[in-house]
Amino acid sequence: MADPADTEQAARTALRAHAAQPAEAVLRALGSGPQGLSEREAGGRLRVHGPNAVGRTHAPPGWRVLAGRLANPLNVLLLALSAVSFATANPQSGGLILAMVVLSIGLSTWQERRSGRAAAALRAMVHTRASVWRDGQLQERPIEALVPGDVLHLSAGDLVPADARLLSARDCFVNEAALTGEALPAEKNPTPQTDDADALALHNTVFMGTHIASGTATAVVVHTGNQAVFGGLAQAVAAERVQTAFDQGLDRFTRLMLRFMAVMVPLVLVINGVGKGDWVEALLFATAVAVGLTPEMLPMLVTVNLSRGALAMSRRQVIVKRLPAIQDLGAMDVLCTDKTGTLTQDRILLEKYVGLDGQASPRVLELAYLNSHYQTGLKNLMDVAVLQYAEVHERVHAEGLYEKVDELPFDFERRRMSVVVSRGDECLLICKGAVDEVFSACSHGEAGGQRFALDAEQGARIRAATAALNADGFRVIAIASRSLSAEERAHPLSVADERALVLQGYIAFLDPPKDSARPALAALAGHGVAVKVLTGDNELVTRKVCREVGLDVQHVMLGPEVAALHDLQLRERVEDVQVFARLTPGQKARVIAALRARGHVVGYLGDGINDGPALKAADVGLSVDSAVDIAKESADIILLEKSLLVLDDGVVEGRRVFANLLKYIRMGASSNFGNALSVLGASAWLPFLPMAPVQVLTNNLLYDLSQSAIPTDRVDDDELATPRRWETGHLARYMLTMGALSSLFDYATFAVLYWALHAQTVAQATLFQTGWFIESLLSQTLVIHLIRTRQIPFVTSRASPALTATTLAVCLIGMVLPWSPLAPALGMAPMPAAWWPMLAAVLVAYLMATHVVSRWARRWAGL
Repeated sequence: MADPADTEQAARTALRAHAAQPAEAVLRALGSGPQGLSEREAGGRLRVHGPNAVGRTHAPPGWRVLAGRLANPLNVLLLALSAVSFATANPQSGGLILAMVVLSIGLSTWQERRSGRAAAALRAMVHTRASVWRDGQLQERPIEALVPGDVLHLSAGDLVPADARLLSARDCFVNEAALTGEALPAEKNPTPQTDDADALALHNTVFMGTHIASGTATAVVVHTGNQAVFGGLAQAVAAERVQTAFDQGLDRFTRLMLRFMAVMVPLVLVINGVGKGDWVEALLFATAVAVGLTPEMLPMLVTVNLSRGALAMSRRQVIVKRLPAIQDLGAMDVLCTDKTGTLTQDRILLEKYVGLDGQASPRVLELAYLNSHYQTGLKNLMDVAVLQYAEVHERVHAEGLYEKVDELPFDFERRRMSVVVSRGDECLLICKGAVDEVFSACSHGEAGGQRFALDAEQGARIRAATAALNADGFRVIAIASRSLSAEERAHPLSVADERALVLQGYIAFLDPPKDSARPALAALAGHGVAVKVLTGDNELVTRKVCREVGLDVQHVMLGPEVAALHDLQLRERVEDVQVFARLTPGQKARVIAALRARGHVVGYLGDGINDGPALKAADVGLSVDSAVDIAKESADIILLEKSLLVLDDGVVEGRRVFANLLKYIRMGASSNFGNALSVLGASAWLPFLPMAPVQVLTNNLLYDLSQSAIPTDRVDDDELATPRRWETGHLARYMLTMGALSSLFDYATFAVLYWALHAQTVAQATLFQTGWFIESLLSQTLVIHLIRTRQIPFVTSRASPALTATTLAVCLIGMVLPWSPLAPALGMAPMPAAWWPMLAAVLVAYLMATHVVSRWARRWAGL
């Protein structure tokens, strides 16, 4: 695959070459014309250039998935042990080990493919379209179908779907923050540019991933997909993410078990080889013990647990793209989110229209309505909010419709726009825009029908009034007007005409909080998740919204403050700040990195192109189905509903998944450690192996099958109350404690078999091995019902029906195997009647001791 950096550089070079040519020459070079391409020609080019999509992470082929599964350290170890068994003429053991690997890999691969298909289905639901000339007609086409040579029609609010050279433009401003980080839109025009400016500084070129802020334009597509300038960035953003908390924890646990095996298995080999003199049999037994110590079903159980969680979350309108992200969501203790559309409704409402006397002013609303109604530039959400006042339309046109005479479009230097309308002899210039910029063009103000000069005192009073509105969370727009004389009407409107205006008042907008925001934040807090707001918006507005949704804001940090701190200083400050305002995209990623450096598991909710790096920097990246494509590609989890309540459901589901996974790990690690201690002692003491190699493997396989239903198990409420994460040191302490207890009762079983049943010689080895096989299998299988809960098992906390059924089934199989046709092959013999009461006594004592010790061990180990 081409280097993204080389791709980006080639794209920039080609764009500079086209920028230096007249528009007609560019069209000729691209084999196009003013009316674009024919459908036939476009179809041919689509086959050559491919779909216009970037950063897409296609599902890998099946062989690559299988290779990745086989490369898991546990599976590599098992395959090596299987090879040893076959090499030492023990096909039964080798076959059993292979069966474990096949079962684990098969289930994992199947579940992950299901997850990939779900993510692909989600992408198919999203349809972004562009206006393009085809066969001489302006048509709507999916952006994936665009090809070089297509002629686009772009207007205010449109996403630029490809790198394109402008053919014509009118008052065209493009927001290029996605590529350059520049907050103010860049003005574009189609004139050739022959200087050596960087490609991103070209004034006659628009770039994929940017959007039209105002005006209109036509442009011919130069580059699509990964060939676009944005393609290199998109590929980098969609690249492999950093290792998350879940990945790190799983790796640490795996390394812990491998280190443990590296010590125990050689000891078993040496003790049995030296003590019994049969090194081949000792090697087979050590191989079987190594398998017994390996949590070989861990990869499968991880995937099954996570897949069940993904299916449960899909019913809550959440699509999981990366399965381990479910656990990361459950471990999350800090959620970073933007304000708009998450805490608020993403729906601007016109809340106030006030005159300079502070009273509601219908005149101010009427002037604002006329300005928004007759302007032809970008109608943003605030214009839409004004135009929703339908009754104003009837009122202002009651004496006849106004006619539009002229307009001055908005630009980002003046930060205001004006229209001129007439009705009869009246000709009125109406200006609206940012308060300071409109105020600077005014000489007078008007209130209660009285006009007055705007001196310093009046100016201070007016600014105080608008500051008070800002503090209440309102976005304030000033409205001014003046009548034009006949002479002024005779010439085209210019910026010079925006003078001597009369300030009429203000309109104030509010993006109201979501009804669900307050209970959702309370629910997240109740589950131990702190919410931090990362926004580019004004800090006063953000404070107001946070107060209304119940988010306690003690400290606010602004983007310039973040920029002034180096990373270590930011880590010291980031903990106590609830709101980060006026942030650039890079600063958002820095804040997330600082939180992670302090040991937090961080989630990030974002939906913009520039949110990609922050989504990758977080432990779990979240986006919404209405987000831009690259944000969805970068995210691990996609919400079909942009709601914190949905997120809280996901947090709970993630903790449920992790709690069930920990049940297997706690039980498996402690049982395996206990068995290893038992094997070491018994090997040194007995004249025969305490259990035949094939019996060890059969025991392990049956035990693993009994645990395959753990993903279905119920989880106690106290397990869901706080964030859960991997704590390898805590697991090791728990393993040592519970493993020692298990081994203690194994030795009690050995004593019963050795002295009560007189299984003391090589001739009675089968009796001893069968007895320990049954006790070991039953104790390991039943103990899950005590380890799975802090409560009273079977009384205040019951396992799921599936887990109960597999437990009983495996116990029954273990007890009947010595009487089955498989007994000779497994080296088993029926147990005498006297054995069963003694076994029952050992098991009851073990389970009672486990209930008491497990509660203490979990507190000591911090679990």
